[in-house]
Amino acid sequence: MSTSTGTAKRGTPRFGRIDAALESVEAAIKRSRDYIFSIQDSEGYWCGELEADAMLEADYIFVHRFLGTGEEAKLRRALTEMLRFQNDDGSWSIYPGGPGNISLTVKCYFACKLMGWSADEPILAKAREWILAHGGVVRCNTFTKIYLCALGQYEYDAVPAVPPEIVLFPKWFYFNIYEISSWSRAILVPLSIAYAKKPFRKIPHEQGIDELFVGGRENANLHLKWDSKNKISWRNFFLMWDRVAHWAERIHIRPLRSIALKKAEKWLLERFEMSDGLGAIYPAMLNAIVALRCLGYSLDDPQVIRAIDEFEKLGIDEPNGSAACSEPTFRMQPCMSPVWDTAQAVYALGEAGVDRNDPRMLKAADWMLSKEVRHKGDWAVKVRNTQPGGWYFEFNNEFYPDVDDTAQVLLALNKVDNPRERYQHDVCLRAIDWVFAMQCRNGGWASFDKDNTKMIFQHIPFADHNAMLDPPTVDITGRILEMLAIYGYTRKDKRVEKAIKFIYEEQEPDGSWFGRWGVNYLYGTFLVLRGLEAIGVWNHEPQIQQAAEWIRMVQNSDGGWGESCGSYDDPTTRGVGVSTPSQTAWAILGLLAAGDIRSDSVAKGVRWLIEHQQKDGNWDESVGKGGARQAIYTGTGFPRVFYLAYHEYRNYFPLLALTNYKRAMERAA
Repeated sequence: MSTSTGTAKRGTPRFGRIDAALESVEAAIKRSRDYIFSIQDSEGYWCGELEADAMLEADYIFVHRFLGTGEEAKLRRALTEMLRFQNDDGSWSIYPGGPGNISLTVKCYFACKLMGWSADEPILAKAREWILAHGGVVRCNTFTKIYLCALGQYEYDAVPAVPPEIVLFPKWFYFNIYEISSWSRAILVPLSIAYAKKPFRKIPHEQGIDELFVGGRENANLHLKWDSKNKISWRNFFLMWDRVAHWAERIHIRPLRSIALKKAEKWLLERFEMSDGLGAIYPAMLNAIVALRCLGYSLDDPQVIRAIDEFEKLGIDEPNGSAACSEPTFRMQPCMSPVWDTAQAVYALGEAGVDRNDPRMLKAADWMLSKEVRHKGDWAVKVRNTQPGGWYFEFNNEFYPDVDDTAQVLLALNKVDNPRERYQHDVCLRAIDWVFAMQCRNGGWASFDKDNTKMIFQHIPFADHNAMLDPPTVDITGRILEMLAIYGYTRKDKRVEKAIKFIYEEQEPDGSWFGRWGVNYLYGTFLVLRGLEAIGVWNHEPQIQQAAEWIRMVQNSDGGWGESCGSYDDPTTRGVGVSTPSQTAWAILGLLAAGDIRSDSVAKGVRWLIEHQQKDGNWDESVGKGGARQAIYTGTGFPRVFYLAYHEYRNYFPLLALTNYKRAMERAA
């Protein structure tokens, strides 16, 4: 990197180590602040791009081919974007550098066929070889198989049943839709409508994927396999009921089907309101469009038009190419993150010394206040007698506020003196009351629901997307402790002590903590350490120092830190990965929270951040060269299933780390 971008000068040795000169740190902070303000929207918010794997483009092609809609040129650009991510072995991965994923690779292969490609194309030949070597189409997950059924490439009788009658189960029943995660609920309700209606669109034979079945489709066993090793198991129990459900389908024993479909339809339409599409997330929005068509809504019906419009808004069209790809591309985002990004930006800027009355900060605070949730959503099924409060992630998603966003917004609002002080004060108190009401029995906090922990549901056949539940996590709990401390709460509060106990019980033997919503142990550990420090836990406690030692132990030789999404599959690789700005910042913040301002680890990490900052104050968090770069995924949607690149994490967190480091060094001096 050019020294003009802020390469640290060798300063005076402090505490026996070589440190970055404070003037270099201050210059980097200023550049970062200026850059973050430069990308603020005129309405006051920030919204960085959310990047995910190629499944989004593959599904985009699928849904338009199924509906008979779509702009052909845009579909071709989506195909170009999808092909960028193919691995050398022919597969596609759910994160850059990861192993091939069978469901994703089948979807991408099928998307190419739907776009008119021949099976003889070298790209498809290589993909087909990989797919067959890994078990073929039958190894795909349920969601993929149901999509294939809609275009005649799989058998409805062989996929796990998703009966719409699940919406009729009363709320007191052990299994009901409010005992599964909010995102699974939003995905499965419309999917159950599609399963009941069993839509089918005939496609030309040459666009089919019979060649992806090992031994041929006619010889393939399409059904899920029983657990032969453990004959008495939850898997076999649920598979037995799945067979019963299919038998009832075949002989038309479904007395409640019409009632269930009406209730499912009503459930969907209610949640379209005050929302950017169902759940404001990609798979639920896609399934909702298909469900509406299955229910007989025409393409020119206002509900369908609105649903498709909200879905298309997730797209980023670049017909002239981009910095990451020189060819014309179109890519889809899984959702949008304006509330989350704005809260992160305002908090980092406030920590970096931006005036509390800066007009730009006030505008951002006003925008966040305008997004406060004031209507009860799905969370209220379990949390009764609590008035609505808090914030969601997207532009509009009134039914699904989440605890993590709420805590971060509260942290951000504390950095601003809003002119509507009384209003802001009432909003914050209301949100804190809501957060406490959402605390789980074990002391931790989950994201969207309370006590969503019935692990048995993960054995349900259609739950093979591995994201059926929303249990409490230490990363969210750590952020909440930090927020509560800022608003005057201490360990004297029993609810706080319960949260601390939960965190201690979840610590790994090596001292780290699992990160549910960020990759991975670096994320969980840094948030826990910040929360514990803020709430007043002595940083010489053995749990704290063990965590700090783990962070120092996994530092890369270049001075930075990194961790791959692969650590979710193989925990022995925790803390292992190429250095990234966001993860390096997390590590520094964790060490500072543990009271470490003297180690060479901190000094080297700060120098790494300064040396990798670009001239405009931005940081780069991607791999590859020229017009073929890929973002590094440091965000987690669903562990082992779906990962994200938050494009502005590379800026918010380094600014926060450098600011905290500067403050710590000034105190030490």
